[in-house]
Order: sequence, then C-alpha cells, then structure tokens
Amino acid sequence: MEKRSEAELITVIQKNQESGFRLLLARYKEPVYWHIRRLVVAHADAQDVAQETFIRVFRSIGQLKKDASLAAWIYRIATNEALRFISTRKECRVNMDDAGDEFFDVMADEHVDYSDLESVWLQKAILALPPKQQVTFNLRYYDDLSYSEIAEIIGSTPDSAKANYHIAKEKIIDYLKNIG
Repeated sequence: MEKRSEAELITVIQKNQESGFRLLLARYKEPVYWHIRRLVVAHADAQDVAQETFIRVFRSIGQLKKDASLAAWIYRIATNEALRFISTRKECRVNMDDAGDEFFDVMADEHVDYSDLESVWLQKAILALPPKQQVTFNLRYYDDLSYSEIAEIIGSTPDSAKANYHIAKEKIIDYLKNIG
C-alpha cells in the first residue's frame, strides 16, 4: 500500500469515513500504540488507551483545522488520553527524587524484555519524570519529532519543548549515573 500524504488521507476520510479510517489506522495504529505504551507502560493499558484515542479521533475528525498536522493532532489526543489514564492511577506515580527501591519493581508485563537491563533502567528513569517532561522526552527520543511538532502536541512553544527535553535528559543522565 502506498503511503498517502496527510492531505490525501483527510480527503479519503471526508469522502468515505470507513475506508478513510482504515487507512488512518493502518498508518498510525502502531506508532500511537508505542507512544502510549511508553507513557502507561502496561500492554493491556496501552491497548485500552489507544482504542479510546482512535474513538476520539473518529468522533472529532471534523474538528481538525485545515492547516493543522494530522499526525500532531492524533498524537495530542493520544497524549491527553494517556495522561488522563495516568491521572486515574496517580497513586502509582512517584517523583524520581522520592522514589524508594520498591518503586523500581516495575509491574510485570510479558511484553517487556527484562534481560535488557539498560532499557529497563532507562524506562524506570523516564517513568519517574513529571508528565510533561516524560511526554516531551518520549516524543523526541523515541519518535524523533521536531520541537515544533512536540510543541503542537503538548500545547506549548518549541523553546519550552526544547527546555523540557533537555531538563528531562539531564535528570535521566543523573539518575542513570547513580544506579548501583
């Protein structure tokens, strides 16, 4: 299947919602799932949040502004859904500075490769960041988005997104240096 531009995809959705939405899912389902997964951690939770994300996308596709990026709009909805989910489980979130050893017994998930200890420690450090820094770091580090795209997704400025990323990166580096 050829990759369509965002404008072509939106046109297909406007002409035939069902086939357009299938194309949208084919293009964005996996990257959105992994974006959400890095925020909520557990596979089952990520699947639920991704499903909720695409329901919201489907219901509000008509509200997408003509000059807006479809990808950024979808990621913003996914981010908001993930943060909404996380806020319902606030008792599970711990600040990196306040985290005790018991925090770092990350919930068991058969979809996590615990043999790669560096990745596990990186994920633990990321999860301990404040939500905005966590989202910014994930979007830049894993999804390789520009600061302008990140700013559109998180509702800030490119300079603020850049600052959030660098602060998050420094916190992660400090955390990883102190493991042991």
